[in-house]
Amino acid sequence: MNATGGRPLVAVLDYGIGNLRSAQKALERVGADARLTADPGLVADADAVVLPGVGAFGACMTALHATGLDEVAVRAAGSGRPFLGICVGMQLLYEGSDESPAVPGLGVLPGTLRRLPDGVKRPQMQWNTLDVRGPSAMFAPLTDPIWMYFVHSYAAPADAPGVVATCDYGGPVAAAVELDDVWATQFHPEKSGTTGLELLAGFVRTAAAATGATTDTEVP
Repeated sequence: MNATGGRPLVAVLDYGIGNLRSAQKALERVGADARLTADPGLVADADAVVLPGVGAFGACMTALHATGLDEVAVRAAGSGRPFLGICVGMQLLYEGSDESPAVPGLGVLPGTLRRLPDGVKRPQMQWNTLDVRGPSAMFAPLTDPIWMYFVHSYAAPADAPGVVATCDYGGPVAAAVELDDVWATQFHPEKSGTTGLELLAGFVRTAAAATGATTDTEVP
């Protein structure tokens, strides 16, 4: 158990792209000992791991590889510990993206990201409601309507394995995936107000339960 002071240790992978600290700060607000890090040892010791991301798929994947955190992320996602990919961090878990066809993804999740359909503004940069499909640990603490904030131009197919929530944007678009201990969100929970913080609090509670820790995950 790596919890510190009753707080589970959550490693937020720092590969130098975008405002990764916003995810760290949000996790701290809901009770985690969240650390922005590129240290493989700390990631290996963490109770849970988060892969955030903003920007272009190819640039993010290149940066992740340059820091050596690509292999670290794959190991963490397969370790049985809670793992969360956010926005482009979710996209990087796939095998590839039409945005950067020559750049392979991590291959943790099967499939290729597609451009959002014609007839809608790209990127989708707005709040949108979620359609949750059946039981989901990720969305168990939340009640309808669930509004989350999106900024993206590419997404996984709505029928991809593990999709537990979609949004309507020119048709159904994959919004969240839950496969065993791997959670991933196309939206930004850290930018989605109280509802997003409640989702992150649920993730932190999952990490705490896995370690036997007790933690205060009340949303402020």
